[in-house]
Amino acid sequence: MGIFSRTRDIIAANFSDLLDKADDPEKMIRMIIFEMEETLVEVRASAARTIADQKEMHRHTVKLDRLQADWSEKAQLALSKDREDLARAALVEKKKAGDMADQLKEEIKVLDDALRAYEVDIEKLQTRLREARARQGAIVARLESAENRVKLRTLLASERVDEAMARFDQLERRVDYAEGRADALSLADGSGKPTLADEIAALAGQDKIDEELEAMKAALKGGDKQED
Repeated sequence: MGIFSRTRDIIAANFSDLLDKADDPEKMIRMIIFEMEETLVEVRASAARTIADQKEMHRHTVKLDRLQADWSEKAQLALSKDREDLARAALVEKKKAGDMADQLKEEIKVLDDALRAYEVDIEKLQTRLREARARQGAIVARLESAENRVKLRTLLASERVDEAMARFDQLERRVDYAEGRADALSLADGSGKPTLADEIAALAGQDKIDEELEAMKAALKGGDKQED
């Protein structure tokens, strides 16, 4: 026995409550969709049988209508020949055919109501099925997202990440050491000569020293003149 026992149960089902209570929502929504698809097939099959029954009943009513017309002609013929007894018997048969035709027409009306109900149920089932499939897509996407987040958090919390970061630190220390060796070698072989900017700055500093020296000389000369 499936999740639902009747079409009305599926139509009235609350998907949210079912999924909230399920241990495995993805499995539950698959079962719901499967049950709905199976029920939809059964409802359509029942509707097809009802349509077939209707067509058969229509054929019988046509035959019964012809039979009534035939018995009516026979009754008229018998009456025209002064055989009232035969005419009466023919009318009795006509009435039997008419009663059967009326009964079949009533059954056809009942089948019409059943077909309308099937049509409504099929439309509602299709709507619920589309809704369930949409929910299935959303659930699958949410589960995949949740699983990816779990994998990421597990990776970040694992020792493998710490080991990788430690290896990065080791590489950075090796680069620092290599750069330090290069700087030391440039100092040892005299290749660390001043840059152009350094030379220009030195010239500016030399000019200031020359200016200060000339000022001191001028001051000394002025002192000697005052003593004379």
